[in-house]
Formats: sequence, structure tokens, C-alpha cells
Amino acid sequence: MKYRALTTLITAAMLGGAASAQKTQLEFWTISLAPLFNDEMNRLVAQFEKENPTVELKWVDVPATAMEQKLLASVAAGRPPAAVNLSSDMTVKLVQQGALEALDLSAAQKKLYFASPLNTFTYDGKVMGVPWYWAPKVVAYNTEIFRKAGLDPANPPRTIQTLIAAAKQIKDKTGMYGFMPNINGISMLYVFQEAGLPILDKSGSKAVFNSAEHVKVLQTYVDLYKKGYIPEDTMRRGFTAATELYSAGKLGMLITGPQFILRVQNDNKAIFDQTRVAPYPINIAGNVIHTGLMGFMVPKGVRDKALAQKLALFLTNDVNQLQFSKVTKTTFPSTVKASTDKFFKQGGADAVSQGRLVASTELKRAKDLTLVYPDASKLNKVFKDNIEAAMAGQKSAKQALDDIVKAWNASL
Repeated sequence: MKYRALTTLITAAMLGGAASAQKTQLEFWTISLAPLFNDEMNRLVAQFEKENPTVELKWVDVPATAMEQKLLASVAAGRPPAAVNLSSDMTVKLVQQGALEALDLSAAQKKLYFASPLNTFTYDGKVMGVPWYWAPKVVAYNTEIFRKAGLDPANPPRTIQTLIAAAKQIKDKTGMYGFMPNINGISMLYVFQEAGLPILDKSGSKAVFNSAEHVKVLQTYVDLYKKGYIPEDTMRRGFTAATELYSAGKLGMLITGPQFILRVQNDNKAIFDQTRVAPYPINIAGNVIHTGLMGFMVPKGVRDKALAQKLALFLTNDVNQLQFSKVTKTTFPSTVKASTDKFFKQGGADAVSQGRLVASTELKRAKDLTLVYPDASKLNKVFKDNIEAAMAGQKSAKQALDDIVKAWNASL
């Protein structure tokens, strides 16, 4: 009897091992969500495995700076994840490098998402990813610094022009910086578009951003930089430095996605308590707010494309997008149904609640302004280098834009 029982146990163990071995192993990658959102990602893993008992799902979080290289290496090695979280600008480059699979979505599946976010991931008529979360920029401002500068905390700037005037007044009256504009990298491309100025002609084959109006916009920031109204490391460290300065109580206004107000809360509770939130000051001519979009893509070479697409759709469905927003407290869904939830209209006295409520009112103006053009990596470097040269006084604003447009049109 003992022998028979032992045999039964061994057989059961072997069968259990075989069943486990037969499970399909899947991975999905996200960008910089650990450790803050570990619980939510683990919930998604458990739920997908419950709905798909033959699948064993693994979540991998990757730093933003390493994502593109890591993904390209995994595709080259023939071992890509089933679904990968990418920003819109990363997606452009990876589509051009042939690293992503086109998705096969039904009309009903497409209708789950707002048209604008879905179009962001559509290239040459092919849907290359499904949209996930986004968050329009807001302005977090320090009420104590406003008072010291003689500004009314109850009346924050409503346009770009009044924001710049307020920033100058803060620096003149307090010695602290008023703001740190998002102009590093290729961000000036978004600044131009928010000002209602085109980047490419209607055919998309010619760069046109060296007009007198474009020069005037760039010159505004060159003058601010030259006269010491914005920090020296604006072009090098951008948003990271702005968040650090604001959290240290040394910056009057922080232009940010509302999710980053949480970082201020974690870094310096005293500054967080002095913080109020206002809508991002629009440029009336553009009436649009560049809002970077995150999505899920299926990499080239996945073993089961249908299952990978199923995973991407699961991660971005109505239920899961709404739950993710409730966990982050400050990001917004790209699905139509989830966006109507009453959660997004709940206000509150603290800056995080204010940020969510303010950003929710801006969604109608939100648009990812990332453009698709060939040789994006090369052309973006030309743009970045010349804008930096203008800011440093090595070229005039006009010469810098002329040089970029000439280089771009030679490639376009």
C-alpha cells in the first residue's frame, strides 16, 4: 500500500509538473512604475492569469532611459516581451526601425478608445499600438513665493504671456526662479505647435519652422535664458531639475503632469502644503496642450501575436484603465467609457486632488503633438543641438532655425 501511495504521489507530481511546463510564458514591460505601483501591476498579472489559465504572466519594469535599447536587443535576440509600454516618441523611432508589429483591431475594439490617442499610434493606416494613460500639464505654484513676489495666489497666470511676466516678477522680487520651461531636447517643437505654428507643410515633406513667428517664439526663451530668468541647467536636465528645485522651495511654478505632484508630496511635505494648482496657461493662438501619451505595443517576432494583442487590449481596457487612474490618482484613461467616471470630477483641498480636477477640465484641449517623420533620431539630434546653440548665444535664433530646416529638408 505504501508503494502504491508513493507511486500515486510521484505520478501526480509529474503530471502537475507537465501541466506547469505546458503553460505559455508571457512578459509585459512597463516604464518606471516600480515600486510605487507594484500592487496594481501584480493585480493585473493575477487577473490575466485567472482569465487565461494556460498563461503564466510576468511583469518587468524598465527605466525610461533603457527601454528602447533593451527592446531592440530582445527583438534582435528573438525573445521580445508580448507587450511593451512605450511613449509616443519612442514608438515613432521603433516603428521606423521595424521593431513593432501592426495590430489587427476590429471596429468595435477601435471604438473603445478616443480617436485622437488611437491616431497617435497609427502610422500609414496601420495601428501599431493601443493607447493607455496620459495627463495634461498643469501648473503647480508655491503660494508663499507668489506672496513674496507681490503676486496674488488666487489669480495665477492664465496665458503663456502672463506666466512669463509672473516668472520675471518672481525672479526680480525674490531672487528665486519663477519657472523652468520645458524646452530641452525637442520640446521646442511642441512649444511651436502650442503657439499655433506649423512644423511641416501640409504634405508633411517640408519643414517650415523658420518663419518670423517661429523665430520670435524661440527668441523669447533665448532672452529669458540670457538674462538669467531661467536656470542654467534648463537645457541639460529639464523636468528633473525643475521638480527638484520646486520641491526644495526654490521655484515659483512647476509645469508638470499632475502625477508628479505626488513626488513633491513625497519629497517635501511643507512645500506640498503651500502648493496650489492652476490650468496650464494656453497660447490662445494654438488652443492645444501637448500631452504625452503612453501605450502598449506588440514587438516584432512575438511567438503568438494574437495572444500578445489580447494582453495589450486587456491592459488597456475600460476597467483596468479606470483602476490604474484611481491608483495613480492623477493620470487619465484613453478609453471613452472609463473617462466618464465620477472619480475624475472629485475635487479636494490638497494639490493632488486639485491637479486631477484641473487636468480633467483640460482633456478637451489635450493632444499628443509628436510628429512622424523619417530618420527621427538623426533629425531630432540636429534640432536639439541647434536649439542649444541658440540658447548658449553661439547662433542667433534665426540662424539656428534656418540651419535645422535646411538639414531636415535635405533628409525629408
